[in-house]
Amino acid sequence: MSNDPPTQSEAEFLAHYDGSAFERPSLAVDVALIHLHKRGLAALLIRRDAHPYRHALALPGGFVGIGESLDDAAERVLRDKAGLSDVFLEQLYTFGAPERDPRMRIVSVAYYALIDGSRLAGHGLEAVSAEIRVPWSGEAGGPVEVMLDGVTVPLAFDHAEILGMAIRRVRGKLDYSPIGFEFLPELFTLRQLRQVHETVLGRTLNKDSFRRRMLASGQLEATGERQRAVDHRPAELYRFLT
Repeated sequence: MSNDPPTQSEAEFLAHYDGSAFERPSLAVDVALIHLHKRGLAALLIRRDAHPYRHALALPGGFVGIGESLDDAAERVLRDKAGLSDVFLEQLYTFGAPERDPRMRIVSVAYYALIDGSRLAGHGLEAVSAEIRVPWSGEAGGPVEVMLDGVTVPLAFDHAEILGMAIRRVRGKLDYSPIGFEFLPELFTLRQLRQVHETVLGRTLNKDSFRRRMLASGQLEATGERQRAVDHRPAELYRFLT
């Protein structure tokens, strides 16, 4: 039962409400920014310069401001720590294990972002692109591994789990949503699009059936242009119809 006086208005209740009466966690956002690198999946990571996990690699993240929405916080993290804006960004999952951060009780709302890797070229950022190794098939699995220069490196906190869930989400949505186009430049070939799907799914697709399915999807527009400066027969270029 409520202990509020029966005649107390909501305005009076709020005026005297003590927000410090209950323990509460801190709130953060972490962003799994995924792109393609050398025909493999890669994640943009930040090397931590402070404890805990000092010098370890981590996803770009930060605390949510008291007057800031979750989406705004995720966009700010990408802008401040990765120098990126106007990126596909979608909320993924909330990670709230009590011991996930050794400092204090911190709940993180994770996001995943997808980008054409060429946007990172010559960025001059301290962030690094690490190869993602997925040790499971399909959409059922746990954490993933990341590698730098062929060596597996650990991620801070539960970020390997966050990244694994992001991979599962992208795999699950690839066939019924147009998120695969986020990995590509404005103009692309059908081969490049198929390579995106094969890389994300971790398996080979039939070339002819994939081509027929994509052309019948209504999502592509032929530009009438062809590739330039390639050492093979130039392929036709397409664009995604938004």
